[in-house]
Amino acid sequence: MNNKKSSLKNIFGLCLLLCAVVMLSSAKGDDGVITKENGMTVVNTTTLSKNVIGYVGTTPLKIYIQKDKIVRVEMLKNQETPKYNAMIKRKLIPAWNDMKLKDAEKQNVDGVTGATITSDAVKKNVQLGLEYYKKHK
Repeated sequence: MNNKKSSLKNIFGLCLLLCAVVMLSSAKGDDGVITKENGMTVVNTTTLSKNVIGYVGTTPLKIYIQKDKIVRVEMLKNQETPKYNAMIKRKLIPAWNDMKLKDAEKQNVDGVTGATITSDAVKKNVQLGLEYYKKHK
């Protein structure tokens, strides 16, 4: 009977250890949202913004951060109209380049006329990405 109790204690202890490891690894943000690339931290908003819809669909981004400054924002593959994507890339996306994070968090960047819904989705993606970065850096 003592062997059974000892075995149960060992199994219980292993279960607790496994739970602790899982909780700690998920708390670190090891979910692929934040990666490192060329000395920069990159936040990929693909999974953060599943419910943020532009005119046609989601508008995921990569936000490149170095020394608490946004180096650049890059649009990822999406289903938005190419004409409006080009407008967003040319007029909206560069607004965050070289912006300090503390300024970007409170900045109200102007959207692109004619692409308001997509602009709003892109701005929401940046906001979600920066909130995630701040929480998990």
